[in-house]
Amino acid sequence: MEPAERRRLLGRLARALSSGNRKARAEGVGRGRFLADLFLNIAPRIPIRDLQTLSEHHHGLTGEQLADDLIRTAQKATMTVGAIGGALAAAEFAAPPLLLSAPAQLVAETIVVAAIEVKLLAELHEIYGVRVQGTGTQRAVAFTAAWAKQRGIDPLAPASVTLALGAATKTALRNRLMRTLGRHLTTLGPFLTGAVAGGALNRAATKKLGEAIRADLRGKLPPSPNRDMLGR
Repeated sequence: MEPAERRRLLGRLARALSSGNRKARAEGVGRGRFLADLFLNIAPRIPIRDLQTLSEHHHGLTGEQLADDLIRTAQKATMTVGAIGGALAAAEFAAPPLLLSAPAQLVAETIVVAAIEVKLLAELHEIYGVRVQGTGTQRAVAFTAAWAKQRGIDPLAPASVTLALGAATKTALRNRLMRTLGRHLTTLGPFLTGAVAGGALNRAATKKLGEAIRADLRGKLPPSPNRDMLGR
């Protein structure tokens, strides 16, 4: 997608979110809770590819090479979101009245980056053969909870799916989203400094997540012969 089109879509998302953000403030709902509720509505709609589709989309790569490529792709995606947010912020500083849209822009960036990272986490589970059972919504909630805690899912623990969103996990999700939101405050820097900072921070955070999840999943690999299939 061309940069101009990406900027247009992110701006459109920010405008769409602004009304919900205003409603949340009017009702006295904390931003963390608003973000969590918003993301939980979006999570079941995140498309998760199976292992065969992932390999096809990544030039036939498998195993560790496929995981490497998937993480690099996610890094580029979140870096682009940060850079676009910074470019939008640069335009807003050039026209101060537009700064009124900044909160909605930050929410939009946060939601998009969270979706990219949850997708990365879920597809790493596919690559490493750690299958998460349940309905589409249950799996989405489980992957979201895993993202909030920055670790892989243990498929042998039923509570990892059925009780994924207990009180502690909801708190972890709100905190994770607020940290991601805080990371995007850098995109409000003047001129293009925000674009550089936002892109770099997103890239580093996504890489850290990917490496942490794959290290965790290696300890949950299925026994042979399924394990041997990962490298084919």
